[in-house]
Amino acid sequence: MRLKNYLFGKCLRPLAVSLAVAIGAGFGLVPEAQAQKRLAPDASPDDIFLALRQAAASDNGALAQDLAGRLSGYELQSYVDYYRLKPRVRDYSASEQEIRDFMARYEGQALVDRLRNDWLLALGKTGNWALFDEQYPKFVLDDDVQVKCFALNSRALKGANVADEARALLVTPKDYGQGCSDLIATLAQNGQFSDADVWFQIRQAAENGNTTVARRASVLVDSGDATVQQVMDKPALMLAKGPGSGAANHQLYIIALGRIAKSNPAQAASYLSDRGRQMTAQEIAQGWAQIALAASYKLAPEALDYWRRAKDAPLTQDAMQWKARMALRAGDWKTVRSTIEGMPAALRNDITWVYWLGRALKEDGQNEAARRLFESISANFSFYGQLALEELGQKITIPPGPTPPTAGEIAVYSQNAGFKRSLKFYQLNLRYEAIREWNWELRKMSDRQLLAVAEYARQNDVLDRMVNTSDRTRSEFDFTQRFPAPHLTEMNAATRPLGMENAWVYGLIRQESRFIKSARSHVGASGLMQLMPATAKFVAKKIGMTEFTSDQVNDINTNLLLGTSYLGMVLNNLDGSETLATAGYNAGPGRPRTWRSTLPRTVEGAIFAEIIPFNETRGYVKNVMSNATYYAAMFENRPQSLKQRMGTVAPNSNVATDLP
Repeated sequence: MRLKNYLFGKCLRPLAVSLAVAIGAGFGLVPEAQAQKRLAPDASPDDIFLALRQAAASDNGALAQDLAGRLSGYELQSYVDYYRLKPRVRDYSASEQEIRDFMARYEGQALVDRLRNDWLLALGKTGNWALFDEQYPKFVLDDDVQVKCFALNSRALKGANVADEARALLVTPKDYGQGCSDLIATLAQNGQFSDADVWFQIRQAAENGNTTVARRASVLVDSGDATVQQVMDKPALMLAKGPGSGAANHQLYIIALGRIAKSNPAQAASYLSDRGRQMTAQEIAQGWAQIALAASYKLAPEALDYWRRAKDAPLTQDAMQWKARMALRAGDWKTVRSTIEGMPAALRNDITWVYWLGRALKEDGQNEAARRLFESISANFSFYGQLALEELGQKITIPPGPTPPTAGEIAVYSQNAGFKRSLKFYQLNLRYEAIREWNWELRKMSDRQLLAVAEYARQNDVLDRMVNTSDRTRSEFDFTQRFPAPHLTEMNAATRPLGMENAWVYGLIRQESRFIKSARSHVGASGLMQLMPATAKFVAKKIGMTEFTSDQVNDINTNLLLGTSYLGMVLNNLDGSETLATAGYNAGPGRPRTWRSTLPRTVEGAIFAEIIPFNETRGYVKNVMSNATYYAAMFENRPQSLKQRMGTVAPNSNVATDLP
């Protein structure tokens, strides 16, 4: 009965959306007149365009229509038409013909693929599978998880067995939306997903704190004595009551264990040890897996023991990776190997786990098998590609550069409409649209063309596009494009008094801002070195800049001076370790101190980087240190060692920190 109600509610959603739009407009909930007042009567076309973009993002169709009418002849006309149409696609009021007319008018543009993405979502939500199936093969980028779920759902509704494909796709609940929840419901209804599959999805959603996905999936299985929502909100009540009887109650208890473990893994372990006797061996293992994952996030010393108790419990991809990381931290190479070998193929073939599997095989004396794995990734210009190269006995060098593109080869791209739109978006400080337009034009280019386009980006001072474009070449490599070193005079003035290495600072800037001088993050960090306002003020006071004002932070000299000074402070606070200081620059200097304090032994820097519990910081440290190694090879014109740069990290340090 719950499943039927779920599917019935799904069919009513489009009607509910339409009613909500109509009611909102009728009762003044859409502040069109108010938004109109905020735009000055003499506003420039660019200001009107920015307001139009915001109206479309807010699904304010009436305001978007009005603003678009004021932009006749605007140079980004395709976007004017898109922003006029987008809210109506999302509220299902746009006709099929209107959408087809737009696609025909702007055929070949990136924006057509963007609109097709919007349309496919609307078609999937309304269950218009005939149109969806016609349009989905034309979706060039095919980079929307929810659209992929709708595509599998369409096939499943026609009788295709898509269970294995669905399991491979359904690994990131934050990306699910209605499309993936509908897919889970369809597969549960037609028997392609068992109750175990559905509970796996519920546990995975609970691990990620995604209550909506967990709640939607919970209607597909027998209910216990509480709802998933109640257990996620108040897990202590479920744990105090005990697992009770029945599979549903046991699964809810497992989820409650995971929720409590987020704050107190030891308490969750105590609950499972005391009350687990009422559960099956498989359920107990699942409970330990939930506790082990939470303990891993905290780098708790008991984490690996919890993983051992989890035995062969089915694990999410996040859990598999953390099991391997905790084994790495402990030096348990046997568990590292078995965990990686048990990963699904797509994850196992990720360069991270190819490298660590190679290391595990090498530790086991299987040198030839390890060598083959290292060779398979050693040509990759990345952190693990560099480390693999060193495992093969080689150092990191700069490959020979190609013949530079001619002026004629570069000039061709000044006439490219997509690049023109991209540069206009950069002028408007709309980097998302700028990057989408730029990258769309690169899809089918040869190495020679990519090198010319990268040089065109350099000429237009959009160095992030130069780096990104040049990074795509497959056989010709120009490291002056991939690893630029602008503002060298200003950099030397900032680093020399501190005795700091330029290569490391450039490696950090390449990751922080990609050399966009006006870059500003969503949290307010500014400039080349992405300084937070409070940090900039703190450092300015420390170094005696008595007349510093916040508007100076984007000035190149000031940004480099403050950024390198702060980096030097972090480095000194963290025992001179570039690995720790890089982590501290991103996550705050106190965190790497906490992370290292949990280590059971001294570990190599690469292991420390891999066990950082923040996804962003983990990737950041790897990228910065990889970048710095290439910059050093360029500046010093001699082979480098990333392993040596990473060093080792010991558990304890007595140095205190008072840095922000």
